[in-house]
Formats: sequence, C-alpha cells, structure tokens
Amino acid sequence: MRNKFLSVGLMVLSMSSAGVYAEVLTKDAIPAPVLDQFYKKHPNALDLVAEKKTHFKQELIQISYKEEKDKDTFIALYRTNGRIFVSADDVTTANLMPAVAHDNLKATFNTFSIKKAILVVNPNGVGEDYDLTIDASGVAWNVVVDYKGNIIHKERI
Repeated sequence: MRNKFLSVGLMVLSMSSAGVYAEVLTKDAIPAPVLDQFYKKHPNALDLVAEKKTHFKQELIQISYKEEKDKDTFIALYRTNGRIFVSADDVTTANLMPAVAHDNLKATFNTFSIKKAILVVNPNGVGEDYDLTIDASGVAWNVVVDYKGNIIHKERI
C-alpha cells in the first residue's frame, strides 16, 4: 500500500515538473530560427521580451517588442522552428472575453483583477485563447481562458 502511494506521489511530482508554461527567456535562450525570422520581419525592434507559451496544444515563443518609432507594444508568437504562428493583440482595456469567463475566474479566484490580457486567435481553425495575467489577493497568476470561457490553464507566477 505504501509503495502505491509513493509511486503515485512520484508520478504527480514528475508530471508537475515536466514542463513550464510561461518561462521568460533571455535573448540567448531564444531559438536561433525564431530570432532569425523575427529580425527579418522586424529589423528595428526594441525592448524584446520573450516567453515560452502553449496555445492550442503547441509550444510557442511569444515575443513582445516595440518598433523604433512606435510607442505601442506588439506581440508575435512563433513556433520553435522559427515559423510565425500568429500576431496577438493586447486587449487589456477591452472587455472581449465571454461573460462566463468572468464567472469562472470569480469562482476560481474569488477576488481578482486582470493586469494584462492578450488575445491569441487560432490561425489553424476555430477558437481563440485569452492569455491573462491576474492578481488574486496579492498573488500573480498566468491564466489561459478559451473562447468558451473555460479556464484551460492556470499557473502561479
């Protein structure tokens, strides 16, 4: 009996450490094909911030950047092989999520405030993800909500 609990416990620990959802990358850690393709499209990009993300069951690199003359921040998601996946939009000030998403967030976090919301539209079919940064009682969370309002991922930052 003890061995069963031990093996289940070890399995849970190994699964929880298997992958990081949102990991900030240094410029050196960004795969070379991604950087090459990014700089071909945006040779004058400034203030790069890259993170590993997962959307629509794909491992992606999300790059936030500014253009030389622009004050706005742009977001692009790349596959790890360097191919562009999609451009995303910062929708923090817009209320685009389905109402049920707010209900699900309230049920999960009780009190929360959305600090950042990024809309990622699926380029390969139906659907969209909302990649949220949430403050819930002083704790920061990265939460992904699908187009139906379901929370599909949450991770403490």
